[in-house]
Amino acid sequence: MSQTSTSADTPTEGTAAEELPRPERFADVKGWFWPVDQMVFDWFLTRQREAGRHGDLLELGAYMGKSAIFLGTYLGEGEKFTVCDLFDSPAPDDPNSAEMGRSYSTLTRRAFEANYLSFHDELPTVVQAPTSVITTEVAPDSCRFVHVDASHLYEHVHGDIAAARELLHPDGIVAFDDFRAEHCPGVSAAVWGAVPTTGLKPIVITGSKLYGTWGDPAPMTEALLEWLATRTDVWHGVEEVAGLPLIRIKGPKAAAPAPPVSRHEPLPEPEPAPEPAPEPAAPAPSPATPPAVRSLPRRLARDLLPPILTRALRRTFR
Repeated sequence: MSQTSTSADTPTEGTAAEELPRPERFADVKGWFWPVDQMVFDWFLTRQREAGRHGDLLELGAYMGKSAIFLGTYLGEGEKFTVCDLFDSPAPDDPNSAEMGRSYSTLTRRAFEANYLSFHDELPTVVQAPTSVITTEVAPDSCRFVHVDASHLYEHVHGDIAAARELLHPDGIVAFDDFRAEHCPGVSAAVWGAVPTTGLKPIVITGSKLYGTWGDPAPMTEALLEWLATRTDVWHGVEEVAGLPLIRIKGPKAAAPAPPVSRHEPLPEPEPAPEPAPEPAAPAPSPATPPAVRSLPRRLARDLLPPILTRALRRTFR
C-alpha cells in the first residue's frame, strides 16, 4: 500500500517527475544501500509482519530514494510511510548548508519522486523540511520502523535520535546509517552516546548501519541468531556491549532478498522458436534393370529356325 504525496513545505511541480529518466532496475537507483543491509531490513520488517505488528514507517533522509523504495514494499494495509528530507530546499543553518553542498548538490525532490514512482503506484507522504519538524508531522508512538540517514552533524543526529524514540512503538526498530564512517564522527558520537543516556539497546551492526530498540531486545536477538546460523553467505559474531549481546555481521557476498521490480524493467527477450527439422528426403528409386531389347527378326529367328542356324546367325551378327 502506498500513500498520497504531501509536503510540509514546497510542493513538487505537477509533471516534473515524468520528465526524468526512470530506472529500469533497483540496481540503477543511486545510493549506498548494500545487500547485507537489505537482508537485515527484510528480516526485521518481515518478522514484524509475521508477528502481526502494525505501525507506520519513517525515513529521515532519502537521497535518491533507494532505501525508501525498498521500505515501501513492506507497507501494510492502513499503514503510512513518511519520508522527510530537505531535497533542494535551503538548509536551516550554515554548517548544514555546507554539508548539503558537498554531498548532495545534485539531489532534488523531482529525482526522488521519479525513482520512487518507477517502483510504486503512489508516493509516500513527503515532508520537504528539516528533520527537526518531523515530530509535528508524525504521531507519537505510531511507527514500527524508523531509518535515520539524514544529517551527519552531531547536533542534528542527536535531535533525530530523540525524534525516533518519541515516534517509535516501544518494541519498534531504529536503523542508523553511517554510525561508524570515518567522515561522520558526529553520527558515531550521537548514536553511541544514546546508549547510556537514552537507553538505546543495539541489536546488530553491519559495516554501515546500527539497528536497535528502546524496548526489550532479547527476543529479537535470539531469533536473529537462530536465523543467521542458517546463512552461509554472511559471517556473524557476538560482542557484549553495555551488558547486552551485540551481533556483528559481515556480508560482502550477502545474498539480498528479491529487489523491488521497476515498472520500466524491459521484458525478457522471447526465446527464439526452434527451427523445424528438415523433412527426410524420399529414398531414391532403385534403378530398374532395363529389359533386353531385342529386334523382331531376332525373336522370329530364335523361335522358328533350327538351333544350328540360330547359332550361326548369332555368330554372324556378332
